[in-house]
Amino acid sequence: MASLCFRSKAYWGYDDAFMKQCRAVLMVNPDLVQAGHAAVAEDAGTLLGVAQIDVDGPAAELDLLFVDPAAMGKGIGAVLYHWACDTARSAGAKSMMILSDPGARPFYERMGAGYLRHEPSDAIPGRTLPLLKASL
Repeated sequence: MASLCFRSKAYWGYDDAFMKQCRAVLMVNPDLVQAGHAAVAEDAGTLLGVAQIDVDGPAAELDLLFVDPAAMGKGIGAVLYHWACDTARSAGAKSMMILSDPGARPFYERMGAGYLRHEPSDAIPGRTLPLLKASL
């Protein structure tokens, strides 16, 4: 799954040095998998996408949502996004925060999330990213 996340992030044209800095945050958390807070999309054994959420009471965070570049534009991201919203809602969350790659921001806005502000990146010191919020 990490290689899919890496390929998906690289889709936005980042150079090797940037991608190397991101590698540590492009991982699925095994504890969240155990809790049922991670999902994959696949077709005939081929991994197409992955999503992961972290829920803390009434608040959730979309930790990961990555789609293989070859599968982009086919609705996989929307399915995973709706899974994340439904799973967070079922766990008691009322909203979900999304610290988005700038290139993915339009996707989340099409899904109904609203832009709040820019926040510091969790991977690249000095970089800021769009923070969005989805009401559940």
